[in-house]
Amino acid sequence: MLKMGISLAALLAATPALAQDDEIIVTATGIAQPRDEVGQAITIIDAETIKVRQAVDIVDLLATTPGVRFNRNGSTGGVTGVSLRGAETTQTLVLIDGVKVNDPSGIGDGYDFGPLLTANVQRIEVLRGSNSVVHGSQAIGGVVNVMTGTPAEGFAGNASVDYGYSDTLNAKADVSGTSGIASGGVGAAYFRTDGISSAAGGTERDGTENIATNARLKLSFTDALSLDLRGYYIHADLDYDSFFGTPADSSDVSKLDQYVGYAGLNLALLDGKLTNRAAVTWLRNDRDYYFVRGTAPDYGYSGTNLRFEYEGVYAPVDQAKLVFGYEHERPDYDFFGFGDSGSAKANIDSVYALAIVKPVAGLAVTGGVRHDDHSQFGGATTFGANANYTPNAGATNIRLSYGEGFKAPSLYQLYDTWSGNSALTPERSKSYDIGFDQRLDGGRATLSLTAFRRDTRNQINYDYTTYTYGNLDRTRAKGVEASIALKPVDALTLTGSYSYVDARDRSAGSASYGNRLARRAANAVSVSADYVWPLGLSTGATVTMVGDSFDDVANTRRLDGYELVGLRASLPVGDHLEVYGRIDNLFDQGYATAYGYNAYGRAAYGGVRVRF
Repeated sequence: MLKMGISLAALLAATPALAQDDEIIVTATGIAQPRDEVGQAITIIDAETIKVRQAVDIVDLLATTPGVRFNRNGSTGGVTGVSLRGAETTQTLVLIDGVKVNDPSGIGDGYDFGPLLTANVQRIEVLRGSNSVVHGSQAIGGVVNVMTGTPAEGFAGNASVDYGYSDTLNAKADVSGTSGIASGGVGAAYFRTDGISSAAGGTERDGTENIATNARLKLSFTDALSLDLRGYYIHADLDYDSFFGTPADSSDVSKLDQYVGYAGLNLALLDGKLTNRAAVTWLRNDRDYYFVRGTAPDYGYSGTNLRFEYEGVYAPVDQAKLVFGYEHERPDYDFFGFGDSGSAKANIDSVYALAIVKPVAGLAVTGGVRHDDHSQFGGATTFGANANYTPNAGATNIRLSYGEGFKAPSLYQLYDTWSGNSALTPERSKSYDIGFDQRLDGGRATLSLTAFRRDTRNQINYDYTTYTYGNLDRTRAKGVEASIALKPVDALTLTGSYSYVDARDRSAGSASYGNRLARRAANAVSVSADYVWPLGLSTGATVTMVGDSFDDVANTRRLDGYELVGLRASLPVGDHLEVYGRIDNLFDQGYATAYGYNAYGRAAYGGVRVRF
């Protein structure tokens, strides 16, 4: 059992990359902003951090940031959910290159992080706290914004391949460049492994194969007019152990094809004071499940989300911006299997407006409102406001934030033949946080501290008295996030995160009232250190500690806390070649993030990277 408290050691944890004065954030309001304008808690995982950590799973990177908890069903590629600040995993909004990718065919519209590997991802922004004014439905816990790289000036390319434990092969490559009015890039990644048995105590390995591709093209016709095209594709083939009852060895297979597309036109008017963006985005998730490989699928789901977006930004003066927009969204899903089939769709129309003002030097205030109209349940209006004040040109930042969130019932929850309830209303939340960021020694040290609270009502759950879904639950989460980033000398970087999350059931009359929410540990710490030696060798380590949690809302099935240690090293060979390697779970710690499922023990990998 792991016991932790707030201590100096715990505070040696922070944003994965040292913040820079000109650091730009896009997730807070949907437009590019300096960090000093943002009053919300946001962590950035940059390209250098992704490369140095050598992580394969996006979730392994997210787990080192404040306020993040995750659960994975066994082997790499298994079903994986991410909770922000103790919210449900279905209340995390996920974007890939600006496209909302939460699955319309899922029971709760959640996003499965299992097939999302680092591949050619170059940047991740994690916004913690409700923010539906900007992002609409599902942004109750927060937003995870995953971005591939922007095209290089001239021409550039990267490729890497590594091999290791359980016959694991991981290869990826990308090229990008700029010529005339065009800039763009393409990338591809391939991953395969024999894996581990997903079921705890199982003997047969559950492997996975994953192929990911991405592409983008920008045509800048003039300084004021440009066209953006982006695409992302994932194919995942996974062996998994049966989840009907206690997980056990089985021959089950799942296959996923995920298609993500974006086409946007950007136009600046009034000498750049008014910018306009009109875009169409498209998501399609096809999931097929097989009891035995090589046969026809036994059941499957297909979810599609077509969106139209218009966003305008009017900045009449440097001290004020007005952001406004309209969105139309049409999610639909299809299901087949078990002698049945079904389909459903909905239409959602949304309008929003935000004002960003700087009334005095050092103070930025943002406030906004959004209204969504759903073809089934009607309207939902959300508000939000935040402020960031710096009295000393960014050395100290004091942040305040209030945000409202809502989550529309999923199509499955509304229209499923057996358990659907067309009378469902949206889940609603109110989120508050206060914090500060302090930069010291010219930016060589950055300290952050945030306190938060979120109250959620009308949370949807399955009603075992009516055998349908209902707006049954209330929950509350509160806690503290502390972070520090240190660079005492140019060769040494120390980063990590600590968070305390107290997430509990607050449903009046419930037998579980006051209990901790499932799979959400109260305490988590992550500390990383990386050092570059004079000969160019880079060595590093990450220590992650997660406290006890429960696998069920009744709090009868305990998941013990765990401590993981990872080591890594890389060595450049000339200007264009680099060899690297890592050891995960150095001390072979046994642990589980979901009851009945296995987790990787000690594993080693090595590879080579080339850039040109």
